[in-house]
Amino acid sequence: MLFHSLRAGLHVLCFHRLQSAAITALLLLLLGSCGPAPTLDDLEDTSVPVNIVYILADDLGYGDLSCYGQQHFSTPNIDRLARRGMLFTQHYSGSTVCAPSRSSLMTGLHTGHTFIRGNKAMDPEGQYPIPDSIYTLAELLQDNGYATGAFGKWGLGPPASTGDPNNQGFTDFFGYNCQRLAHNYYPRHLWDNQQKMELPGNAGRAKEIYAPDLIHEQALAFITENRDRPFFLFYPSQLPHAELAAADSLVTMFAEQFGNETPYRGTDDGPRYREGPYESAARPHAAFAAMVTTLDQQVGQILDTLEALGLTDHTLVVFTSDNGPHLEGGADPDFFDSNGPLRGYKRDLYEGGIRVPMIASLPGRIAPGRTDHVSAFWDVFPTLAELIGVAPPDSLDGLSFLPTLEGRTADQRQHGYLYWEFHERGGRQAVRAGRWKGVRYDVFADPDGPLELYDLNQDIGETTDVADAHPDVVEELKAILRNARTPSAVFPFGAR
Repeated sequence: MLFHSLRAGLHVLCFHRLQSAAITALLLLLLGSCGPAPTLDDLEDTSVPVNIVYILADDLGYGDLSCYGQQHFSTPNIDRLARRGMLFTQHYSGSTVCAPSRSSLMTGLHTGHTFIRGNKAMDPEGQYPIPDSIYTLAELLQDNGYATGAFGKWGLGPPASTGDPNNQGFTDFFGYNCQRLAHNYYPRHLWDNQQKMELPGNAGRAKEIYAPDLIHEQALAFITENRDRPFFLFYPSQLPHAELAAADSLVTMFAEQFGNETPYRGTDDGPRYREGPYESAARPHAAFAAMVTTLDQQVGQILDTLEALGLTDHTLVVFTSDNGPHLEGGADPDFFDSNGPLRGYKRDLYEGGIRVPMIASLPGRIAPGRTDHVSAFWDVFPTLAELIGVAPPDSLDGLSFLPTLEGRTADQRQHGYLYWEFHERGGRQAVRAGRWKGVRYDVFADPDGPLELYDLNQDIGETTDVADAHPDVVEELKAILRNARTPSAVFPFGAR
């Protein structure tokens, strides 16, 4: 297998892009005769468990997919998933930045309750760890017989800490442990579980090993190796977060479309290069389109692998993003209309920072279509628990949206409110209750300051603050903001 070749030190040869594509095509050809897909009768048989593939893009905006309105490039494979599945128009991330968003997903708790509430770096590598006492979604699935693998960007605890993915329910991990290092696409090392894998092909200023290719091969191998048992594949891709880096062939393909561009001047050398600063990009628009195209192609290869193995009809595939579009490393979300009709970007608590695309497909169980059901990352834990027939912890903030997926809308419970807090830039809070959205910035300076109010039914772009016209609603939302959270000694929410 490719993974074992990698462990033997042959990664430069095995994961060259052209070789990788050829190997993947050969794998699919060889596996095409693995047997027929399960029938709908099989799906009703509880002895045929549902596999779960959860694909989490990094900083992909609400408008960055063609099925959500993107006009500058297309995402045919993700669109294919949308055509056969359910597209959510009102799905929200756990936070407006990486680590707390992932914590919300893994714990079923919003940022007023989940343990990791902000990005807190650890030295020499990693982020503040989830403690042993937290019971994660991966642990629930592992405890119920699932093979569990995470491939991509972690950000919830350094190697060998309590937050290491191997200590939080994942038997297999390959990728970036530290989200700071995941800003760069030609890293000097990745992690194979708790073993540091040096990438000499990326030493100095060399760029031989494109990390998304390397990680993607391991994700495909995980599916193949676990095809005869239920599995949970968590695929937190680092695409398309900064820096702007993709295969030259793809960048060239888009270069003519976008014409002459102003180059982005990054930092291509220096002591911290490959550890935060970004490389230069001669064609930043073409590079971004190429990065999303790379992600789309990888989604297509996952779908093709499931099909070749006869797993499609009993595998739930979810595609979403961890927060809104970013403004780093030369990215230009305004050019691409990456937030669609929404206001704000990553680090905002306006809709553009937290409303994200979400598509779910499970043929025979999820009917194709769209839904306006309001849901959030903390709903995923109870949804997957209900899907596999086990009870989630009582303490979760989330509500299962499985009834919506299965068309049982009369059984669907609704949130009284959704809550977010952001621990940078002076502190920010937001709450959504029905049609109403309340947003408060500069919380640390004035914890009971003015609350902006928007009617999302009439104003999805949050252009008109209607607080003065609805003082009763403002007071109701302020009460929620006061009571929706519990204090955190590790992540205090107040003046610094």
